[in-house]
Amino acid sequence: MSHDPAALKVAIVTGTASGIGAAAAAELESRGWTVAGFDLRPSPQCSFDACVDMANPEEVRAAVARVVQEVGPVSAAVSAAGYYEMLPVSEITLDHWRRMLSVHVGGFVNLSRAVMPGMTTAGGGSIVAITSELAIGGGSHDAHYAAAKGALLGLVRSLAAESAPSGIRVNAVAPGPTDTPLLAADSPWRAPEYLSTLPLGRLTSPEEVAICIAFLLDEGTFCVGETLNPNAGAVI
Repeated sequence: MSHDPAALKVAIVTGTASGIGAAAAAELESRGWTVAGFDLRPSPQCSFDACVDMANPEEVRAAVARVVQEVGPVSAAVSAAGYYEMLPVSEITLDHWRRMLSVHVGGFVNLSRAVMPGMTTAGGGSIVAITSELAIGGGSHDAHYAAAKGALLGLVRSLAAESAPSGIRVNAVAPGPTDTPLLAADSPWRAPEYLSTLPLGRLTSPEEVAICIAFLLDEGTFCVGETLNPNAGAVI
């Protein structure tokens, strides 16, 4: 595939098969980015589509190398791949903990480590992690999910401080409950009793989260180690 690297803005977005990842890919493509989508399922809306287990560092490294070879240098990466699970803490097994952390924290680490050398050589880049308002406010029956998302906040701030001298900006977006397939129809986050507690009275949309992501990549060049919170007022 021939390409002119100078004419491309290449972004890798993970979790692009649905939800926030899919919305982010669509928003970035509409803004002129060439998006490489990483997911375990197909992401046909992306310019480049790869089946990748984000918890596997070798798979991530190989997929990033393919993007650079076939599309062009990567100047942005968005770690949106993840899953949600509600369990009382007494039922969270060691395997539950390991999987949650390996997908959310490990996925972000694997993606960052794979793209940062190229960004450093290019003199800059931008990385965005999708965390959650539960990382800030916590929630009943969400301990392993909130812990993984909370770890991302500390990781983003630390990596931001380490990477900024190389011109790489690292930031986060922490959505509240978002209207995606991750929330089942009977989810307590969709219940009218919960929605009535939100200042906006509704769920956040994936398109709104995508706008925050795009802002951090395009306009928010002054943002380093920051967290945007599109959560309908769940945490103020």
